[in-house]
Amino acid sequence: MLTLGDLYEALTSMRPADAQRIAIPQVAIDSRRVQAGALFVALKGETRDGHDFIPEALRRGAAAIIAEPRVEGRGLGPNVRLIDTFSPSVAGLQPSPQPFVPVVFVVPSSLRALQQLAAFWRRKFPVCQVVGVTGSVGKSSTKELVAAVLRQRFDTLKSEGNLNNEIGLPLTLLQLDETRQRAVLEMGMYALGEIRTLCEIAKPRVGIVTNVGPVHLERLGSIERIAQAKAELVEALSADGVAILNRDDARVGAMRDRTRARVFFYGLDPRSDLWADGIESFGLDGIAFGLHYSGEHLRVRIPLLGRHSVHTALAAASVGLVEGLSWDEILHGLCDVSAQLRLIAVPAEKGATILDDTYNASPTSTLAALNLLAELSERKIAVLGDMLELGEYAREGHQIVGGRAAQVVDALVVVGARGRWIGEAAREAGLAEERVFFADDNAQAVEMLRQVMGAGDMILVKGSRGAKMEEIVSALARQNGEDARETNGWRGP
Repeated sequence: MLTLGDLYEALTSMRPADAQRIAIPQVAIDSRRVQAGALFVALKGETRDGHDFIPEALRRGAAAIIAEPRVEGRGLGPNVRLIDTFSPSVAGLQPSPQPFVPVVFVVPSSLRALQQLAAFWRRKFPVCQVVGVTGSVGKSSTKELVAAVLRQRFDTLKSEGNLNNEIGLPLTLLQLDETRQRAVLEMGMYALGEIRTLCEIAKPRVGIVTNVGPVHLERLGSIERIAQAKAELVEALSADGVAILNRDDARVGAMRDRTRARVFFYGLDPRSDLWADGIESFGLDGIAFGLHYSGEHLRVRIPLLGRHSVHTALAAASVGLVEGLSWDEILHGLCDVSAQLRLIAVPAEKGATILDDTYNASPTSTLAALNLLAELSERKIAVLGDMLELGEYAREGHQIVGGRAAQVVDALVVVGARGRWIGEAAREAGLAEERVFFADDNAQAVEMLRQVMGAGDMILVKGSRGAKMEEIVSALARQNGEDARETNGWRGP
């Protein structure tokens, strides 16, 4: 467990003997979650400054604080000990008075100090091998499935939720201990250089790149710059590492020339090291396909949803193979239903089923979700919202989705200003006007759905995280004991 001595050493290169024995059981960036003995890191966000909440963290029992110079004058009170890391001295690090008082480390940048601490902690566990996962679409699903495979043999840590950035990845690494043998870390980015920074902290031995698409195009400006940013993961790998690349994506395949590591290709291309064919989808009952590797052939069926999930399974199986797992271990991991993160079937009002894919959205992932919907025999409704950060590709991306939706759905509800582009394109592609509904917000979309949905319907709900379309799922999810009810509204064929 992290100790106060570790904090001193990471931030000042000194280690007072008395601090070594004081355990730090938690690292928090939200003062409301601070537990007794925790380290609270005061970070400045877009709307709030963590320095304003240091007094609350101290009241909740924080033993240590990382803060910037503006911490002075924030009502800390007399019972704290300030350590100026700008010019630490032996005198300033003498044993603290008894009883123990909280220690505030004053640093140039709280974020940099958090990253510095995480890098220091990572170096203490060289036995733990890190797998980094990046890509425009499918990072989270791939991370979950890779962890499920590795858990079959190794004690495995994985990043939770969306802890994939310059804050979340350090927080995950600070959970390492001597029991962990593998860590699977999702690596997101908004700008060039961010993945390189994450790799400097995490030191991955294996790197996976799933694909390159127009996600964050608004920030990076071109698909080529997105590819450049994703390639930072494979560029950071050492010569004894492994770059696991999706050969079906030309931009990812080209990354073979940007790494010192051994390259392992996966995909549907038979030239890949691991490849799949004979794909069958069984709707909500999973997928089946053939696996080919080094002269071996297996026919497998796993509970992942949609044909696009084959690439997720191939990436996870590739990690298993390069880590020396048996096929039995790999297949057990691929069948771990807890790894099905992105799309979940939820019982809904009136006997309908919601396909909850509200985790995030891009044109590529939305098309994949619509393709899954097309494979189902039930009556189909899609609720599609804004897809954000597409830059100049925004209108075209939404229109492409609308054209595909027209081929798949019996009714379409679109939400938001960008969602309107989806609805208009669906009408232009031939979906009848009375089957396209335009909602200004999620609450209006819920009311429209209640007029349209009925028993047996499959309802896909998908949009970018900023659209908060999980609100629609929460509003329509069937409560325990609720009877399915038929609607009196429009039902169509």
